[in-house]
Amino acid sequence: MPTPHHASLPCYRDVVRAEWVDYNGHLRDAFYMLIFSFATDALIDVIGLPDSVRKERGRSIYTLEAHINYLHEIKEGVQVRVDMRVLGHDAKRLHLYLEMFADEGVEPVAAGEQMLLHVDTGGPRAVAFDPDVEARVRALAEAHTVLPAARFAGRVIALPVKAPRIGSEGGEHA
Repeated sequence: MPTPHHASLPCYRDVVRAEWVDYNGHLRDAFYMLIFSFATDALIDVIGLPDSVRKERGRSIYTLEAHINYLHEIKEGVQVRVDMRVLGHDAKRLHLYLEMFADEGVEPVAAGEQMLLHVDTGGPRAVAFDPDVEARVRALAEAHTVLPAARFAGRVIALPVKAPRIGSEGGEHA
């Protein structure tokens, strides 16, 4: 089921630029992450950490981990929308889920998941969110609990492990 676009669902919009396209005419894989990174910047503003506040407080958000699922190729000139939701949070971390849509499509062309860390840039060292920021993060997370499950969250990259065949090279012989 597609994620509904909802007022409490932070959103970022952009367009696929010519310099982002590869030799196949598709958005390069690295630029999916760039668009998700720009979307995360927009979310940082939503939770109360725009550039001026980050500088004033000596705070920022660092990305600890990111996963991308490339679901469908997109081409130059396509308008993209990234919907974001908070899957979880603690005192200093934010688990974020992002889905990218082409034009006004309802099926995502990519999905991403990120673990973000709130830091004191003077260290740098991890610190708890300031109370006003924590309240915004909590409000977003609570609002997002009513949304359908994040379809591409929690995935692991792995090949199936095959058990050695008996009688094969390196295995036991009958």
